[in-house]
Amino acid sequence: MKTYSAKPQEIAGQWYVVDAEGQVLGRMATQIASILRGKTKPEFTPHVDCGDFVVVINAEKVKVTGKKETAKIYRHHSGYPHGFKEETLKSLRERRPTVIIEKAVRGMLPHTRLGDHLYTKLKVYAGAEHPHAAQQPKELKLGVK
Repeated sequence: MKTYSAKPQEIAGQWYVVDAEGQVLGRMATQIASILRGKTKPEFTPHVDCGDFVVVINAEKVKVTGKKETAKIYRHHSGYPHGFKEETLKSLRERRPTVIIEKAVRGMLPHTRLGDHLYTKLKVYAGAEHPHAAQQPKELKLGVK
């Protein structure tokens, strides 16, 4: 018996909506990354995009545990001298709440060209509205609340 290997033409991508209100950031991000990757499907193939599209709403209402609200620090460098920037989760949530979920999920995807492509299938919105109604997304209840 031969091993089945999925082909990109055979995979039909579904659209899912996840409500982030009251969800714990890391636990939600792992489940979203698994859906984007396609690991929830029986025809999963590691080197092929088998995943689905995920729309996350209410990103500003995501929860974190412990002291992460003030202790978790996001760092980046502009590439210029003295271009090192640091920002706490609390200040990033006030400024750009969607980035918190995007960074958490991106870190859980492969750091390859395939991971870059999978990341484009994630859509995050701070409020409850999203412009993807035409795709008829299914509401997805994640296992943790």
